[in-house]
Amino acid sequence: MPHRLGQLGVGEQGTVCGFVPGAKSYRAKLLAMGLTRGISFKITRVAPLGDPLEISLRGFSLSLRRDEANAVLVTKENGE
Repeated sequence: MPHRLGQLGVGEQGTVCGFVPGAKSYRAKLLAMGLTRGISFKITRVAPLGDPLEISLRGFSLSLRRDEANAVLVTKENGE
């Protein structure tokens, strides 16, 4: 079952499986930043108040605001 990227915690890993319907304003930006279907990532840090969060993917770190992260659908690597 897909989760939203913004729901994951530090240390969790997953794979991008799509985008939330209606998130067109973020979709092009996220695709340009490398968040394409099938890409694996790991949550490396979350700010003290929960926004932004930092993920590691494709050999670099990317910071996303919580609303941007919630536009990305992911599957957790442990099979959830």
